Amino acid sequence: MAQLDFDYVIIGSGFGGSVSALRLSEKGYKVLVIEKGKWFTGKDFPKTNWNLKKWLWQPNIKLFGFFKMTFLNHVTVLSGVGVGGGSLTYANTLPIPKTDFFTSGSWAALNNWEEELKLHYKTAYKMLGAETNPKLHAADLALKDLAEGIGKVSDFEAAKVDVYFGEAGRTVEDPYFGGKGPDRTGCTHCGACMTGCRYNAKNTLDKNYLHLAQQLGAKIFAEKEVVDVVVLGAEDGSDGYKIEFESSIGKKEIASVTAKGVIFSGGVVGTVPLLLKLKKKSLPNLSDMVGCAIRTNNESLILVTSTNKNFKDFSKGIAIGSILHTDENSHLEPVRYGEGSAFFRMLTIPVIFSKYVLLRFLGVLFLFVKFPLKLLKTIFTKNYAKRTTVLLFMQTVDSTIRLKLGRFTKMKTVPENGPIPSGIIPEAFDLSKKYGKIVNGIPFGNFVDVLLGTPTTAHILGGAVMGEDSLKGVINKHNQVFGYQNMLVCDGSMISANPGVNPSLTITAITECAMGEIPAKAAN
Repeated sequence: MAQLDFDYVIIGSGFGGSVSALRLSEKGYKVLVIEKGKWFTGKDFPKTNWNLKKWLWQPNIKLFGFFKMTFLNHVTVLSGVGVGGGSLTYANTLPIPKTDFFTSGSWAALNNWEEELKLHYKTAYKMLGAETNPKLHAADLALKDLAEGIGKVSDFEAAKVDVYFGEAGRTVEDPYFGGKGPDRTGCTHCGACMTGCRYNAKNTLDKNYLHLAQQLGAKIFAEKEVVDVVVLGAEDGSDGYKIEFESSIGKKEIASVTAKGVIFSGGVVGTVPLLLKLKKKSLPNLSDMVGCAIRTNNESLILVTSTNKNFKDFSKGIAIGSILHTDENSHLEPVRYGEGSAFFRMLTIPVIFSKYVLLRFLGVLFLFVKFPLKLLKTIFTKNYAKRTTVLLFMQTVDSTIRLKLGRFTKMKTVPENGPIPSGIIPEAFDLSKKYGKIVNGIPFGNFVDVLLGTPTTAHILGGAVMGEDSLKGVINKHNQVFGYQNMLVCDGSMISANPGVNPSLTITAITECAMGEIPAKAAN
């Protein structure tokens, strides 16, 4: 043990990785976080998502941003890359799932999760600086009108978010951690949370968990991607591991470190393909359940652009400022981008609800014939972000797919249990039409969703789920990997049921719970 470089190497710096880094550092462990993305500060973020070089992560074509799109055959995945992971680009909102999440899926019988996680949700709220959005803006008010129209006004509420509101534009000393954290600046409600907060108001992980972990000695290697994890000595990894990594930007130079333990925290599109690769190569004792029970959170993303002459500015506010609980299984949130961010209109076409591809295609053509001026105004408006709301619809209704390594592509998906995920959910389509009537707009969707019927999700989950044993899961109830010692999974791939709401808070809380099971480092 004395010859090992670190006690723990954490692969990925998102919600699970950041929590792990701080809690292990507090317990006296020597920690290294390896992140394939870059470091970002306010000045590094783009003003709009037209600045693809600063926004998109696609290093093979020299795009070194923090937002990644992964196109799979059953789903398009949106995720974050960079020091702080998904917190750099997510929409800030932090809801707690309903009871069904805690009592379903492969983890249900392992613990009384709703009770077990109460304290950890409270801790996560405190660490992330969560507070209720104090001000509703145009997109939120339109959703409130929708709630009134469907008799659900009591189910509409302002979102709980990880934003420092304070006084707009005013910088103050750390308001969260007794001076141990960085200075913060009051939110300006510019709506650009998802293209990176340039005003120091968003409580991203580099401003809380990671910041505090570094003060305790944790190291962070950015722009490095792990390519192999090799057992040292005993087959079960009890003697430690060698972690090999290469540069993710520029020349592919291989390096390695050794550690007592490894924590996989690269998100589903990072952790799961890496585990599948390692199972074939250096970690053969991994469960055959790796890649199974992938969930899309049953999401639908529909864009509605107002064509009113005297329109309200839908870009003002925070990324998600409110939520409507449309029924016991479903939720609707209005999402906004800041002024000038209109890249997504290049990828959208009108939404047509039909299970047949040909009818959807013909339906789109029909709309162009029936509403040519309205559609042209939507597509070519100069104020796209100001006029547009992205409606995020989520359900707890469960279905799963399986992720595999592809022969011709890095990854592929196959159906597993329940209905195949659909990009056209009837309830979402109906709600988007009602919202469209309020703002005088036509629902648009990702062209892949509309034409192929596959969904786009920012909340891909599962693939390394909890189970009673290796036949039913990849990890146990303490996030420990079956078959190996001192190896854990702490990210979205551990989520073992469908939360039906934004999962970042839950990933944080479950990781807090898992870290609580690891004892403090013994004194030498």
